[in-house]
Amino acid sequence: MQQGRAWVEDTAREVRRMFKILREVWMDIGIEKVDIYKGITVKALLDNGAMGMFKDWKIVAKHGFRLQKLERLIMVRNVDGTNNSAEAITYQVEANIYYKGHVEKMRIDVCNLGKTDVILGMPWLQAHNLEIN
Repeated sequence: MQQGRAWVEDTAREVRRMFKILREVWMDIGIEKVDIYKGITVKALLDNGAMGMFKDWKIVAKHGFRLQKLERLIMVRNVDGTNNSAEAITYQVEANIYYKGHVEKMRIDVCNLGKTDVILGMPWLQAHNLEIN
């Protein structure tokens, strides 16, 4: 009986180790400006805890994406619960998103993401679950 328990505990440790390795899922995506059809490739974080799609201010400014002012600002918090340095989302961009031959036009909120270029959250994951499951 003890031998069986040891196997279960070892297996549980292996499973935990496996999940630690897979904590973050990143993928290369193309983002294209819809007004002039000029694009870039960025690293996107798939985040099932994010309730939207987000693009970092630095990427928007560097590549000249056209900003669209929101009618209402959206308060935003970081993963750790602190207020985001931008405090609120006030703009979004419209862009074509490319991934493995698939393209779709999306509206993406703009905020400070630190070292992350793009976050694809739950709305994107729900729409594409069968493709990436």
